Parts: sequence; C-alpha cells; structure tokens
Amino acid sequence: MKKSTIALFTTVAVVASAPTWADGRLDKIKSTGEISLGHRDSSIPFSYLDDNQKPIGYSMDICHEIVQAVEKKLGMKDIKVKLVPVTSSTRIPLLANGTVDLNCGSSTNTKERQAQVAFAPTTFVTATRFVSKKSSDLKNLNDLKGKTVVSTAGTSNIRWVTDANDKEKLGMNIIPAKDHAEALLTVNSGRAAAFFMDDILLAGLVATSHDPAAWVISKDAYTIEPYAIMEPKGDPDFKKVVDDTIIGMMKDGQLDALYKKWFESPVPPKNVNLNWPMSDQLKKAIATPTDSPDPEVYR
Repeated sequence: MKKSTIALFTTVAVVASAPTWADGRLDKIKSTGEISLGHRDSSIPFSYLDDNQKPIGYSMDICHEIVQAVEKKLGMKDIKVKLVPVTSSTRIPLLANGTVDLNCGSSTNTKERQAQVAFAPTTFVTATRFVSKKSSDLKNLNDLKGKTVVSTAGTSNIRWVTDANDKEKLGMNIIPAKDHAEALLTVNSGRAAAFFMDDILLAGLVATSHDPAAWVISKDAYTIEPYAIMEPKGDPDFKKVVDDTIIGMMKDGQLDALYKKWFESPVPPKNVNLNWPMSDQLKKAIATPTDSPDPEVYR
C-alpha cells in the first residue's frame, strides 16, 4: 500500500474518532469534564474583574449556580470551570462555535440575536441612555446634533444610536469603542461628547470612576433592554437545565438575594453601593419568567 493511501486512511480514522458533540453541550461537558463561561472585563456589576483580576458579578453568580445544576444533572462533581474573556463583538461567535458554553455578562436579548443564539429567562431590565460631563450641559438628543459620540462595538446600543442618527438627521459622528471602559475614557478625554449605553452599566462606570460627581446620565430612556444569560442555539436539553435553574432561583428568592447583593449593597473593588432598586419591569419578569426579546412584554 502506498504511503499516501495509508496517510489518507489515518486521516479519515482521526476525523471519524473526533468528538462532534452531536448531543449538545451536556455531552461535551460530560466528555471533557469542563464548562466554559464567557465573562466581561468592565460590565459592573454583572461581570467584571476585581482587584485580583477574578471575574465577579451578578451574572457570574447566576452562572456558577448553573454549573452546580449541570453537575447534578450529569452526576459529576467538580466540573472544571474555564473562564473565557469575551467582548461585545466576540461573545456571540465564541458561543456559537463552542468556545464558550454560556455568556455570563450583560447581554440584551433581541430578535436579531436569537437567530444565532438562545437566551435564558430575563434576569435584568435596563434602558439605553447616555452619559456626559456635567460641564457639557447635554440633556437630550438634540443637544448632540453634529457632535461626536461613542458606544461599544457589537452592542444593541450602538445599533440604536446609529439608526436614530440617520432617522433624526442628527449628523453625529459615532465612534465604536472596544469595551465600556474605553468608551467612558473617550468622553473623559474630550474625544466624544457622550457615551450611549445601558443605564445600569453607565451607573456602575460612573460610581467607580475617579470623579463620579463630574458625570451625569440622561433622564430620557430610549429603549428597553432585557438582559439574560446567553445560551447555545438549538440545544433544548442544555437550555432546560439552564432555564430551570434560573426559574428555580426566581421562585426560591435566591435571585432577589443576589439582586440586593449586587445592586443595593457595597460591591468591590471600591465598595460602592449603586442604590439601584429593582424595577417594576424586572419584578414582572421574575413573577412570570420569560425569554422573550420583545420590549413590549416588559412594559
């Protein structure tokens, strides 16, 4: 037999023996003994790095509860948790290609995103606003006509502000930032007049900034943004474990306790209390769990 033929047979055998995870993420986790959690660097207080560069936050705590549920489902102990940093731009591709099994951050559930990924029941509801320097005296969209603004690349917020800019003929120059921290720095340095993002993330960034009193968040809310843990699409068995875990946390009061911990208590690294009471929209979503991307469901 020729060497080329032997090589061909060897290659076919390797490919045939390679795991394809046809049964979904539970099969993958059971086979590898590992689950990968996507986390953010500066999405305070959902998923961000503490002083020891460890990912912490509201969404991270939820995901760690899910890991325990997966262990119970698979009859395994001490599944290895691999923490994978993701950005607004990379979180969907890395989830879709299997690099991460869950995205534990501040992801808005949208109809467009549901074409690529799935979402667990909503665990937070926020809105798009903008933050600017108080000295700039910017109060609404009309005040931003012809100015440079910034938003984070890959977010629903930058999509909204781009559409609003075209529709309202505002003539804004929109800068995409790689992450939330960079976006705030862009305003702080004077390169942009305002930063459009979810209000709770803006509140976290301002509260932990060098001079919180120098900033102001707009009163006008431009969108409704339901947040949820992002899951793989087309994997009903894995989704059931994730969703049942979160719904259980809603019913037994554990999610309420986590909310108080991260939104109504001092949080690291600066022990700042965001003093952000639970909204009526979130109370409704907890009372009647939903993974709907429709903003009208949360009104």
